[in-house]
Amino acid sequence: MKESILIVDDEQEIADLVEVYLNNEEYKVFKFYTAAEALACINEEKIDLALLDVMLPDGNGFSICQHIREKYTYPVIMLTAKEEETDKITGLTLGADDYITKPFRPLELVARVKAQLRRYTKYNSAPVEPDSVIVHSGLVIDTNTHECLLNEKPLALTPTEFSILKILCLQKGNVVSSEQLFYEIWGDEYFSKGNNTITVHIRHLREKMGDCVENPKYIKTVWGVGYKIEK
Repeated sequence: MKESILIVDDEQEIADLVEVYLNNEEYKVFKFYTAAEALACINEEKIDLALLDVMLPDGNGFSICQHIREKYTYPVIMLTAKEEETDKITGLTLGADDYITKPFRPLELVARVKAQLRRYTKYNSAPVEPDSVIVHSGLVIDTNTHECLLNEKPLALTPTEFSILKILCLQKGNVVSSEQLFYEIWGDEYFSKGNNTITVHIRHLREKMGDCVENPKYIKTVWGVGYKIEK
């Protein structure tokens, strides 16, 4: 049995279909149609990734995502029937790592799940390497344990936020474009999501780090080009 996946969707046909595809990949699936059942599962079971529908009969996926981020860093993918940009931004701001809009192709969803789990598993079980710890101006990033400290205080970063910060630190002094960040994290097959996804994650990172946009200490915006961390 592979990793455990939580599915929360009040559209039973969709939830059942996703369950079938994930079971075919030998994932252990916890499937629920309400927020209350999902929250109970989150508190009782070991989860490796969550698929959260935005609209639920007794709540919404945003509140579940927020609850998850209070304790856990495993990947969260939002499922939404809405095309509105605000829903996507809300999910990412609350700590989601990815989103997919209904109707979707089940195989694409499975590919997204695998991509997120690969990164999360890599960060938490990577072999020890001499250069696994990145240090920069009070910032300490351990790529083996997926831990990040700022001025000796832990930062609770999602896998996507961790990826962005790690890439920028490894390239410090150089400008990294949104396109390059996007490719490094999701691969070129996800370019259609647009650069706004990176913008939202950068904003969330700055909030957690207490980094000011106007006079940043860490993540600097190079307008029209990308982002960089000064040497």
